[in-house]
Amino acid sequence: MKLHPQTGKILTQNEQTTVAHIYALGDIIHDAPELTPVAIRAGRLLARRLFNSSTEVMNYQGIPTTVFTPLEYGCCGYSEELAIEKYGAENLEVYHSNFKPLEWTIPHREDNACYAKIICLVKENERVVGIHILGPNAGEITQGFAVAMRAGATKSMFESAVGIHPTCAEELTTMKVTKRSGESPQKEGC
Repeated sequence: MKLHPQTGKILTQNEQTTVAHIYALGDIIHDAPELTPVAIRAGRLLARRLFNSSTEVMNYQGIPTTVFTPLEYGCCGYSEELAIEKYGAENLEVYHSNFKPLEWTIPHREDNACYAKIICLVKENERVVGIHILGPNAGEITQGFAVAMRAGATKSMFESAVGIHPTCAEELTTMKVTKRSGESPQKEGC
């Protein structure tokens, strides 16, 4: 069985190892998110392929995840760095915004402490290839937008959705400032 030289994890293609009739999934395979729901989904799809004539394989790209810290961080798809590596900076448009959640107004918490970013592939009508959000309920927000990304959503589709005001998720439907523009992503007022 072949292992990745740096990570020591098992190399697979559609969970098939380099040894006939031996499969691997979950945290032990290389280049897959170490998340329980990922392993469960991959296992179900593998079982369907092996015992139910299915051809559906696990898509490890665009899996949403969240870091559950006091200020949640959620992401789906490519990081900006990996998107640049894969597509080239000239082929990307990165929208970003700082914001203050409504629930921070009464306790007078800091303005612009939360952050959202959308990474778009210019040549594909600004198809969204990555979203990142740092703020309350980031996991809930990321889960919903992950479905849109799986369906091939573009920046204009995000913009055409009427955002629920004032929510943190609304930020992903109203972003106008790009990193390329050099304009400040800071917000003033609501």
